[in-house]
Amino acid sequence: MKQTNYHLFDFMDFDPELKKAEDLWKAYAPSKIVEREGDIVITIPYQQQKRQEDTAPDTTVAQRAFELTVRAYKPGILRLFTSMAGDPMVEQDDMLQFAPDIRHTPLSLRREGRICLMMAEEAVVGKVDLQPTPLDHWSDLLPAPQPAPSITFYPDGDQSKPVMLSDDHFSPPRYDALPLGFVSTTGSQTERATISFRCNAGECFAGTGERFRKMDLSGQTFYMKNQDGQGVNNRRCYKSIPFYVSSRIYGAFFHTSDYCKLSLADHSTRSVQFLNQRATIDVFLIGGNSPEQVLRRYRMLTGFPQMPPLWSFGIWMSRMTYFSAQEVEDICQRLRSEDYPCDVIHLDTGWFRSDWLCEWKFNPDRFPDPEGFVRKLAEMGFKVSLWQLPYVAEGAEQIGEARSNHYISQPEQENRQSQGEQGESNFSSLDYAGTIDFTSQEATEWYKYKLLKPLLDMGVKCIKTDFGENIHMDHRYHAMTAERLNNLYALLYQRAAYEVTKEVTGEGIIWARAGWAGCQRYPLHWGGDSESSWSGMAGSLKGGLHLGLSGFAFWSHDVPGFHSTPDFMNSPIDPTVYVRWTQFGVFSSHMRYHGTSKREPWHFPQIAPLVRRWWKLRYRLLPYIVEQAERCCQSGLPMVQALLMQHPQDKTVWHIDDEYYFGSNLLVCPLMNGEGVRDIYLPKGDWVDFFTGERWQGGRWYTGVRCPLERMPVFIRRGTRITIYPDDVESTNQMDMARAITVEIDSKFKGFPL
Repeated sequence: MKQTNYHLFDFMDFDPELKKAEDLWKAYAPSKIVEREGDIVITIPYQQQKRQEDTAPDTTVAQRAFELTVRAYKPGILRLFTSMAGDPMVEQDDMLQFAPDIRHTPLSLRREGRICLMMAEEAVVGKVDLQPTPLDHWSDLLPAPQPAPSITFYPDGDQSKPVMLSDDHFSPPRYDALPLGFVSTTGSQTERATISFRCNAGECFAGTGERFRKMDLSGQTFYMKNQDGQGVNNRRCYKSIPFYVSSRIYGAFFHTSDYCKLSLADHSTRSVQFLNQRATIDVFLIGGNSPEQVLRRYRMLTGFPQMPPLWSFGIWMSRMTYFSAQEVEDICQRLRSEDYPCDVIHLDTGWFRSDWLCEWKFNPDRFPDPEGFVRKLAEMGFKVSLWQLPYVAEGAEQIGEARSNHYISQPEQENRQSQGEQGESNFSSLDYAGTIDFTSQEATEWYKYKLLKPLLDMGVKCIKTDFGENIHMDHRYHAMTAERLNNLYALLYQRAAYEVTKEVTGEGIIWARAGWAGCQRYPLHWGGDSESSWSGMAGSLKGGLHLGLSGFAFWSHDVPGFHSTPDFMNSPIDPTVYVRWTQFGVFSSHMRYHGTSKREPWHFPQIAPLVRRWWKLRYRLLPYIVEQAERCCQSGLPMVQALLMQHPQDKTVWHIDDEYYFGSNLLVCPLMNGEGVRDIYLPKGDWVDFFTGERWQGGRWYTGVRCPLERMPVFIRRGTRITIYPDDVESTNQMDMARAITVEIDSKFKGFPL
């Protein structure tokens, strides 16, 4: 859309020619404030605006009033809810999973003249200012400003961090943000709603999902609609999460699965603005003393990550794709004979009758004995992971059953013609007839027990729940419209796969690409189809850092990038990228090699010995990794942490997206160029190079730091203790965590040998 001079078009999505029958309604000052069953209920009148570019009240139309409910929860959470669509406020649904510590705290009103204070016990958590706006009148050149609700919130009672509704305008006709508003269409039907909060000059924002953007997201607007990201260097997003964290140390979670828009000091640098496609606003304002505390409270609302099994933290080997049992067995035998430690072998799109024709059954010609195949790999110490997707194709064995029982979505146009099957390795040119309908309990049970359980029963340990960010939008679903389901679908899909995997194998794990609020409960997620390049590596890390600031603890990426450039399938991989991405992978939650061409290290003989050393390091670090992972499951921490998690008062780190903490102790500075040179910022403190033992002073930048290909800059605070494994192993099957040893980073520490 072309940018205009009017908020109505640029943020509120009105037709610039004003030909659609839709009207904007602006919130006015409250007409009533009462206590009701422990909530504060504020009646907000809305005035329709004239159907024109400049905002002006249409006083020929009667006002409409809607209630804004303010509810408080311990610890440090305020909820604001209003619906012009008649939606109820709920405390449990697919996204919300309140922890036992979340407790509804009754609010009371205290009136001090024209000020109404919202009290949670003795703390002021909100204020409604009913005083008239001060004026020093001298001109009638412009109309007087329209009334507006002046409401301020203090989610955790800290009045130094006000979150105030924003009535943001240049002049009364020229608005940049509305405190509250909605749109009506023909017949007084409501369509979309908005809320805005004031922000400060210099305020930074992070989160909003797996955002392939710089660390500070201020000055950007995001359309919250999951879609195939098609890489990690663009505006598209596999995992949109309607949550942000501010450098003023508060968070906002917009509880919805509808398409929505979030502007972080973009349309106006004075305002954070949210627009929901449905005329309901449900936002949790989350206070805290640190980003970790804010994120922990967000997880208390939407669910904590579950702990993945030990073997999942080992190395995964894959490519797109292995086509036969013999090919897989040969690779596994070579991994063992050449002393590459590895725990998981993943079979991507080629284990079916036809590549990409997902039927949840092994090809009988190329995998004649699936049970024996899985058992043989298990005896070698390998777990098996299998790819699939949530769509059933024309020509699939299950299509008749799926269609007749409405296990898949149903076309709005019943005369849709099948396109048939085409070729192999064709990126799904197959005609996928429908999306498995997880809004139906019957379809969900069919998927779990008819499709996945037989595979898990034979010993498969993990299902790759690929795709899910797109669904058939021109189809009908059992319990909701496609538009309302699109974002939520990833959560329903991944929950089903996770639950049946844990039920059958006793260990909960998936390997997922899409995401929405709540998906962090079902680890783990990876970053999608990154380019095998320096920009692909940098984009991957940016996405992982923002996802970690959106409630997710476990995140991975394809080493050394998924696809080649310029020929997507066939261009060779740069061996230096392979090594540097391997180093990045060692210091990531999970580590999987995957991509469109050969990924096994022996195909790169000039670097293979170095890669083997880094794989062995990964296994030496597993005691530390598991210890940190368990901590992440009980806190607000991700495994890959932006520096701001530990240094929120350091303004510099709100702009650093190429360094991170791995766990809470290791500060990692990946090399993302072929020159082996980078600038390094070390926060305040005494730091030690993890590999050389060299001492570094924090609180400053180091420019032009050179690092040979054999090493990567990794730092640890002096005085830290880190737990490691004393021996090399071929898989986690050989590990006894009771044998782990502790290394103290003291004056005697000379560096950890590779």
